[in-house]
Amino acid sequence: MSVRSLAARAWPSRAAVSVAGSLGVVTVLLLGAVGSQAPAVAVRQVWTNVQATITVRGHGYGHGHGMSQYGAYGAARQGLTVDQILAFYYPGTTLAQLGGRMRVLVTGDTTDDLVISPAAGLTVRDRGDRTTYPLPEIPGLQRWRLVVADGRTVVEYLTDSWQRWQLPDGKPGFVGDGQFKAAEPLTLWTPAGAKVYRGKLRSAAPAAGSTKRDTLNILPLDDYVKGVVPYEMPSSWHPEAVKAQAVAARTYAAWTRAQYRKRYYQICDTTSCQVYGGVGGEQPLATAAVEATAGQVLLHEGAPAFTQFSSSSGGWTAAGSRPYLPAQQDPYDGHDANPNHAWSVSVARQRLERAYPGLGTLRRIQVTSRDGNGEWLGRVRTLRLDGSRSDRTVTGDSFRWAVGLRSTWFTIN
Repeated sequence: MSVRSLAARAWPSRAAVSVAGSLGVVTVLLLGAVGSQAPAVAVRQVWTNVQATITVRGHGYGHGHGMSQYGAYGAARQGLTVDQILAFYYPGTTLAQLGGRMRVLVTGDTTDDLVISPAAGLTVRDRGDRTTYPLPEIPGLQRWRLVVADGRTVVEYLTDSWQRWQLPDGKPGFVGDGQFKAAEPLTLWTPAGAKVYRGKLRSAAPAAGSTKRDTLNILPLDDYVKGVVPYEMPSSWHPEAVKAQAVAARTYAAWTRAQYRKRYYQICDTTSCQVYGGVGGEQPLATAAVEATAGQVLLHEGAPAFTQFSSSSGGWTAAGSRPYLPAQQDPYDGHDANPNHAWSVSVARQRLERAYPGLGTLRRIQVTSRDGNGEWLGRVRTLRLDGSRSDRTVTGDSFRWAVGLRSTWFTIN
């Protein structure tokens, strides 16, 4: 099934514009041509004097690349289907079917052992020589675990105390990594408590010869996405929006998998990748969206697309690093259910002085470049801070994180 590409938006290749604003005359020069990044916009404007606090007004939440999640919700409320939502936010991509498995790093299991509860049909596998061992029922059994002893992974079980389970073939331990599998989801015990996972749980060495071990969850791509979607978008939102989130999350996972085919894990379970919570994170409505779009991913030139998404575009998406991540006006983001479309915060001057201690007393702020899209000429690329001891030029992203702003699309009063 194909996703219709939207007509390319015309960029001004080179233009000069003068705009009268509340801070004085702003001169804008658009530089560059259409590409994977938005044209640079050099801005010359008067300095803003800094008092004890500054008021920052802004639009959007997040980096703004690709799909706006609130925008997808707004589009669905207007009657757009999942295919139409994806076509708008990822123009030039096509829908295709993709399966396979994911190797997910379980970051919450910070110990070197892998501890699980007993389960029906439980087996353990030595991935070094590919031998699989059925695990027996033992009176009083509470836990099984994989742990490193004398440089090898061994199997132990807990009744009154931990004891070594002797491998039936007499080996002193595994040749390679160990892995549990059962006929039902597995309960993993971590320092924070128990979590349930579909698929297999692997005790993996991060490097050859290492005695350290990380816990991985190996499972089908769609089962993985079931544990992702509820963390990325409310499952109660319009079904077409949740379906769009399922396809975007599945595609992002497939893209990451393609980047790290040989690494011992392909994706993590935190916001550094995509939040993934296993079976405990699944929700019926999100699962329905995953099943309704089973296996669907977005491709560009035959490979999974880099389907970035963020909470809110604020009314304009930001140009990303791929041609299907253009900067474009987003008519779906501004609606009554989106608290991030427009916002305002007060920031104490001392907070900035702590973030940039070399400045001394912060006296003035000057925005020096933006991306050129939308109100105030768009997202801040760079700005200059004038302090009593020194001046400093910083990126919009640096300023955003230092101040705690929702995005880099802001103006300072």
